[in-house]
Amino acid sequence: MTFKLPDLPYAKDALSPHMSERTLSFHHGKHHKGYVDKLNDAVKGTDYDGMTLIDVARRAHENGDTGVFNNAAQAWNHGFFWRCMSPDRVAEPTGLLATRVSETFGSLAQLRTRFIADGMARFGSGWVWLVEREGGALDVVSTANADLPQTAGLKPLLTCDLWEHAYYLDYQNARQAFLEAFFDHLADWNFAETCLETQGGYPCECGSGRESLHDAGEPAAPDTIAWGARAKTN
Repeated sequence: MTFKLPDLPYAKDALSPHMSERTLSFHHGKHHKGYVDKLNDAVKGTDYDGMTLIDVARRAHENGDTGVFNNAAQAWNHGFFWRCMSPDRVAEPTGLLATRVSETFGSLAQLRTRFIADGMARFGSGWVWLVEREGGALDVVSTANADLPQTAGLKPLLTCDLWEHAYYLDYQNARQAFLEAFFDHLADWNFAETCLETQGGYPCECGSGRESLHDAGEPAAPDTIAWGARAKTN
């Protein structure tokens, strides 16, 4: 089975001026594609062959198989990251997500402060995430390099890529400006709420022996196999 690079859910110029067409072209077409291609080479003919993308990442993490884990996790992380942004975004949380944000952080403004601060505190490459912990509380965490929250039992709701290739063409070394632009102009709270309310979370696979779940610009159907079923906490 072969993993496939998922299509972007919007045109490459759709996030401009906050994320340029040039950045998206390189980031998706070079970096993300590179992770997918290297993963396919690494898993062919191994016990990982035939697993879902997230299961490859989890198993490789358990096995200490760093090369497979890094490429599987980065393929997953990027597929999720594209969905966290939208040119037609919902600009603030509603419904259950709004309630959880208020309960955990006090306000969206306070979540913004925490999200940007944690992103700035991450030394080197990685990701900053809004996650749901077991029991329903929200939290902000950052992970190094390719690490993803699922290996710690956390459910991702939103993420921003902190690797320099995500922002250097547009913001040079101004990571904070990029984080502010992401939170204020790109983050899609409708997607985050969908992740929160979907049992098991959002699958976000690329390939796994089936067609890309992201083509046609529509969210993938909920798939608890990819994340492991967990009852939604209200």
